[in-house]
Amino acid sequence: MKILIAKTAGFCMGVRRAVEMVMVSPDEKRQPVYTFGPLIHNPQVLSLLEEKGIRALTEIPEHGSGTVLIRAHGVPPEIKSRLKTAGFEVIDATCPRVIKVQTIIRKHAKKGFAAIILGDRDHPEVTGLLGYAGEKGVVVGSLEELEALPAFDQAIIVAQTTQNTQLFDSVKRWAVDKHPHYKIFDTICDSTERRQAEVQRLAGEVDAVVVVGGLHSGNTRRLTEIAAESGKPAYHIETEDDLDQIELKEISANRLIGITAGASTPNWVIKRVYRALEAMRFKKARGWHRLLFTLQRTLLLTNIYVSIGAGCLCFACSKLLGIEKDIYVIISMLYVQSMHTLNHLTGGQSDRFNDPGRALFYDKHQTALTALAVISGAAGLMLAYTTGPVPFLVLLVMSLLGLTYNLRIIPGFLLADRYRRLRDIPGSKTFLIALAWGTVTTLFPYLSVTGTLQIGTVLVFLWATGLVFVRTAFFDTLDMQGDRIVGKETIPILLGEKPTLRLLKRVLLAVLAGMLLSTLLGLVGSVGYALTVCPMFLAGILLAYEKDVMIPGIRLEFLLESHFLVAGAAALLWTVTG
Repeated sequence: MKILIAKTAGFCMGVRRAVEMVMVSPDEKRQPVYTFGPLIHNPQVLSLLEEKGIRALTEIPEHGSGTVLIRAHGVPPEIKSRLKTAGFEVIDATCPRVIKVQTIIRKHAKKGFAAIILGDRDHPEVTGLLGYAGEKGVVVGSLEELEALPAFDQAIIVAQTTQNTQLFDSVKRWAVDKHPHYKIFDTICDSTERRQAEVQRLAGEVDAVVVVGGLHSGNTRRLTEIAAESGKPAYHIETEDDLDQIELKEISANRLIGITAGASTPNWVIKRVYRALEAMRFKKARGWHRLLFTLQRTLLLTNIYVSIGAGCLCFACSKLLGIEKDIYVIISMLYVQSMHTLNHLTGGQSDRFNDPGRALFYDKHQTALTALAVISGAAGLMLAYTTGPVPFLVLLVMSLLGLTYNLRIIPGFLLADRYRRLRDIPGSKTFLIALAWGTVTTLFPYLSVTGTLQIGTVLVFLWATGLVFVRTAFFDTLDMQGDRIVGKETIPILLGEKPTLRLLKRVLLAVLAGMLLSTLLGLVGSVGYALTVCPMFLAGILLAYEKDVMIPGIRLEFLLESHFLVAGAAALLWTVTG
């Protein structure tokens, strides 16, 4: 089975904006924080908001306090006035596309125009639009209802921003034919148009379509209807748990499944569905396919694969610097194994959204994984002690810093309460992981052996740090929504996805040029020529992701971690053949 994910799947701009606004409100606005009505039509997001103490306000009290956020659908103008009169601070998170429709209706209502709104009568967006139309606002849900309306001397026709584009095209043709004096405004969001057009194309390319989103989401239901019109099986599900109830029993290597999602469906839910389908394929498979998938998943979940990668990177750095002792390769593996496992155990809240399988694995095997982390850390320190007291102290300090990453260690009088942990410092995760890897794979071995620092050592340190920085920041890019929800301010959240990817490509170019120049000048060993393959390998993954060739999942994660093994293999091959 192969899986295609629609480019337009998931949060639209308006929903993303509303979710981001409400997520930061508890830290920035008066408490308590409410949304007026459900923020979006997605039960997973609503459940998350409830956990954060953000509740939906359904009735306006005579007197209130705190903050109320107007959802992306918008509300009638009198609702805003009543909320302010009651004493609430009001944050308007109405989608800019919806505000545009509200403005059109309000402008023409003042001139006496009737407003014909094509939409779902009970949808909150339509309710809000009617509030701007006054007494001359009417809602129609079909061409038949439209034809039953009396003729108006002057009228405008608008559509709910998530309405079916094919239906609205029919309405426009009807108006031109029957009432050419009516003004027609194309108010269906361009995101909705692209989403519906893409699901039509997707349905034509695949054997079945899975549409992910709230069962009460109108735009998600319309995507399912459009997919079903192709004659292909179309399934509307809320979460990966619903996959067991649909007819995808004949999973085979030749079957092609398409995934799309409504505008209110978060990326982490889409990722869960993708991972579940990916796993389903291999659960049904037999032989080496299933064995390979199980092995990959186990190596990634236990962090054994990433620790092997750290050892390979250390081996490559050692060859660049002329270090022959392999004990540092083992120390770097043990250090990374310990730190990554412990940090997932103590600070893996975002795994609940980004990789629920990992979160479940850590909950289920917490004792065994804790023992693995402690034994690995202790073994690394013991080996470091055999090389001398200074290496031991350096690794001990690094280990303590790693252990305290998720703990409150900074006094409140020094920094604001929200920055009392190292992890709370914006962008700290990516930089600290890169620096830790660069130190344990480069500086630690070289200083332990020579006790000095050369320009070549610094250049190799920058090369290794750059590779790890790109790897970690790319993973952060894939996990943006989950990290944002738990309050992590990673580099992609600070910069945005596209600027981050541009930054990573520039870092890779600098890493490639730096290694090539360092080797040409003789500042590092000739193995540097072979190691130029590493940034090119990473750049290929980034480009494949941008072109939607690589979809987030086990295979992408495994391939991304494999570039460290490529470094070790390239160094070994060059050493053996040179």
